Amino acid sequence: MARRENPEINAGSMADIAFLLLIFFLVTTTMDVDSGISKKLAEKPPKDYDPPKIKEKNIFQISINRNNDLFVDGDVLELKDLKSAALKFIDNGGGIGNPLPGADKGTECDYCGGDRNPDSSDHPNKAIISIESDRAADYGTYVTIQNELLSAYSELRNKLCKKKYGMSFTELEEAYKKTGRKDEELKKKVENIKSSYPQIITDLDSDDSN
Repeated sequence: MARRENPEINAGSMADIAFLLLIFFLVTTTMDVDSGISKKLAEKPPKDYDPPKIKEKNIFQISINRNNDLFVDGDVLELKDLKSAALKFIDNGGGIGNPLPGADKGTECDYCGGDRNPDSSDHPNKAIISIESDRAADYGTYVTIQNELLSAYSELRNKLCKKKYGMSFTELEEAYKKTGRKDEELKKKVENIKSSYPQIITDLDSDDSN
């Protein structure tokens, strides 16, 4: 009786199949991701970079202690009052701003609607919001504070955009997105509003806040 030979297995084909299965599982497997606030990290400055001196009045200092108490510039503040306090600080317009790209010197904020208090921020592009949070503080408190701050910026941008272009900044961004971000005129308008009220928020970690 003739002896049957076992067919050889093509190792190359098996490797291809294994690779395809790996890709399949990577694509179809769902992963749990912690919810949070997406932020774009700042680029690392060059070694010879000399940071500008920042006046204390241009810093809106927020701190959260381990009991989730909110402090602004050392004073207790209710969370419900944070947005209005941030609006007042950002839109104060009490001095000269940083030079815009292509400009030799800064100018006053001619679109700001604040009190122009000389003891508060000079210009929206100098208005820095600093958040210092105790490591024991609830993350939910931090997220709520961030949302209040972003809401303040959104309100200022929408107001200016309506005044300049007859639509809210939200509507302007949506119109720009619908063009596939290819309309140069809309792009310039979006960048103009963003640079008028830049979101300057810094995060600090603290082991022991107030």
